[in-house]
Amino acid sequence: MKEIARLAEVSLGTVSNVLNNSAKVREPLRRRVLAAVDSLRYEPSQLARGLRRDKTNMIGMIIPDITNPFFPAVVRGAEDAAFGSGYRLVLCNADNNLTKEVSYMNQLRTYLPTGIIVIPSNFSEITMQAGSATRGGAVVVCLDRMPRHWKGDTVTVANDEGALNATQHLIQLGHKRIATITGPLQLTIAHARLAGFRRALKQANIQIPAEYVQESSFDRAGGYSAALGLLQLKPRPTAIFAQNDMIAMGVVMAIRELGLRCPHDVSLFGFDGLEVTELMDPPLSSVLQPGYQLGSLGVQLLLERVSDPNRPFRHHVLPTELRLGASIAPPPPTRQSKKKPDSAPRRKLAT
Repeated sequence: MKEIARLAEVSLGTVSNVLNNSAKVREPLRRRVLAAVDSLRYEPSQLARGLRRDKTNMIGMIIPDITNPFFPAVVRGAEDAAFGSGYRLVLCNADNNLTKEVSYMNQLRTYLPTGIIVIPSNFSEITMQAGSATRGGAVVVCLDRMPRHWKGDTVTVANDEGALNATQHLIQLGHKRIATITGPLQLTIAHARLAGFRRALKQANIQIPAEYVQESSFDRAGGYSAALGLLQLKPRPTAIFAQNDMIAMGVVMAIRELGLRCPHDVSLFGFDGLEVTELMDPPLSSVLQPGYQLGSLGVQLLLERVSDPNRPFRHHVLPTELRLGASIAPPPPTRQSKKKPDSAPRRKLAT
């Protein structure tokens, strides 16, 4: 800054006022300062600013699994919203590892961020660390999944309703032997999707064997392993509701390995609405959840909390919708049965 002041022939205070927009500076002087900044390629130290203001323009974001194709859309929504408001997003991948997640949370606090956005890992107990970050001046918002005992700002989707609608659609096609592969049931989203699945069956007065509900990890390997077991049950389910699209990809692998066909032998419904699943053979029916809006709204909530720290906590629930592909059809008996002709025409009853 001293070099800028010397080059622009102004005081150090004038340079500070221009860079920080902290006081009005006459236009000729402001232009000279900016020209000097450009000439020297000066970039203000955000860490130095943070130490002076007890806060940087950084927003930390912790996600559970960078290889899951659902999360990039969430990160993109958060990054766009942050950048548009003058903040910079720093991404951390926890690998669904609680120790790594807690370590990232503790380290991010030392960089004096404006806030931290967390999509909790499978075994998250991050509430205590989030509380410490909040007391240290950072705003914390949880997206998609809520850790236990969390009472802060959150943005999720209508998981229960999405699972309900998907299962109801399978029932309307004529399926009664419907199985589901859940995510890890310690996660609130897995519980909500299982609850929606069970509610649809109950409303249709359909009972299924206990073995038709299989718990899995939220990945392709988990879906494949669970589906191998389901597809060898007798009677075999005619439809499977996979609680995310990665699980559904694993189910397709198992279907093919066992010499079955989708949807001719087994219908399949996913949850996420990943674009890549439209390229599957057959294209996957899925519950579409708005990942981009999830991330964008998370940053919006965070910045609103910065502006008004004492406002009530908010819990936003974004709607889902069904995206129907060719992976679902009526169950085999319904599709293959042929109506036998009557021996004599029926007489129409008088009404």
